[in-house]
Amino acid sequence: MPTPLVAIVGRPNVGKSTLFNRIAGTPLAIVADVPGTTRDRIYSQAEWAGRQFTLVDTGGLEPAPTSDLVERVRRQAEAAIAESDVIIFLVDARDGLTSADVDIADILRRQSKPVILAANKADSERRRQDAVEFYQLGLGDPIAISALHGDVADLLDAVVEHLPPVQAEEEPAAVKIAIVGRPNVGKSSLLNALLGQERAIVSEIPGTTRDALDTVLNDERGRIVLIDTAGIRRRGRVEIGIEQYSVLRALRAIDRADVAVLVIDAVDGISAQDMHIAGYILDAYKGVIVAVNKWDLVKKGARTTDEYSKAVRAALNFMDYVPLVFVSAKTGQRVNRLIELALQIKAERSRRVPTKMLNDLMQKVATQHSPPSGGGRSLRIYYATQADVDPPTFVFFANDARLVHFSYERFLENQIREAFGFFGTPIKMVFKTRTSRRTAE
Repeated sequence: MPTPLVAIVGRPNVGKSTLFNRIAGTPLAIVADVPGTTRDRIYSQAEWAGRQFTLVDTGGLEPAPTSDLVERVRRQAEAAIAESDVIIFLVDARDGLTSADVDIADILRRQSKPVILAANKADSERRRQDAVEFYQLGLGDPIAISALHGDVADLLDAVVEHLPPVQAEEEPAAVKIAIVGRPNVGKSSLLNALLGQERAIVSEIPGTTRDALDTVLNDERGRIVLIDTAGIRRRGRVEIGIEQYSVLRALRAIDRADVAVLVIDAVDGISAQDMHIAGYILDAYKGVIVAVNKWDLVKKGARTTDEYSKAVRAALNFMDYVPLVFVSAKTGQRVNRLIELALQIKAERSRRVPTKMLNDLMQKVATQHSPPSGGGRSLRIYYATQADVDPPTFVFFANDARLVHFSYERFLENQIREAFGFFGTPIKMVFKTRTSRRTAE
């Protein structure tokens, strides 16, 4: 059984993201003094008094949206309300009761689920006493809190009290897939195409997605977590503030993923920024799929696909082991292929090579291709072993690790791939100096 879901809702700028970060114990949600910073739903696991639950932050709920984007934000908040088991309705003790609070309360009273009223920014005794005016909302006792100062214990006690009963059940491990790329290449559209519903806000305005979003997909293939992220720009071009935090969260999404789907724009072609992002993924040793999106917009000839593939492969020559898929989030073309490949790559990341087979390969390679030399000494590899998986990690013990040139390391990696696979995933190669050979235990 999935963990219960607790949604934080309220009008803009009442401190929902601050409360979310406080309960989650990590700054997953962007906190800014600008109303409307949170647009999509943001999820995190949380725990209080021995009970685990999933917390979701939402954009400001405005009963009378003034633009299409505000309307989309409202729909995202309403979706979170519909999914939740418990709702935290956050109001602002500094501002006092507003007409928007009254309108939101009317919406929440129609829900057949517990609603906990919390008056935030009650960081003085006077404001705690003033919180009584929120009784007028007809949602029970308002709980005075200060998310900024960590005064949220009473609120969490109330949340736990209203959580559904525990049903012990082992939850299967999930394959985590991050959808990454530069701004406006269609990442959110691709996520929605994979899910068959509007999970992330889609807009032609670059930068609409500001946070990393997790969506769980359960089907016959297992439990899959899809992570949508904000567009990543070059570090020097990232604006200070909200965009900077969005990029940091995108990079963190790569760090916690098993496989990253690097989305590039078929119309624009592969750019220096696409290669820059690929470098981030490689540095994190994550599995990779390159998805060429908007393929439906490309005028095609007899050799268009081959020529495009060669151009992408040439640009990403430092990761020639990755699959390349031409997709269209708009039409759904080959979109489901991405999940199949991600699951295959995840399995490859868990592959383990028996030590004897690995060393037999090393002996064969040394016989057929002489190792490099330098300063009158030749490289000699005594022994190799796979030390870890996910990512696959190989340790080589040699007479002098300083003699291992990058080109020879790449050569050994290619030999391992040719013999054992490891499709779609980087391989970590570690070389250590050892003065004498030892027999494997």
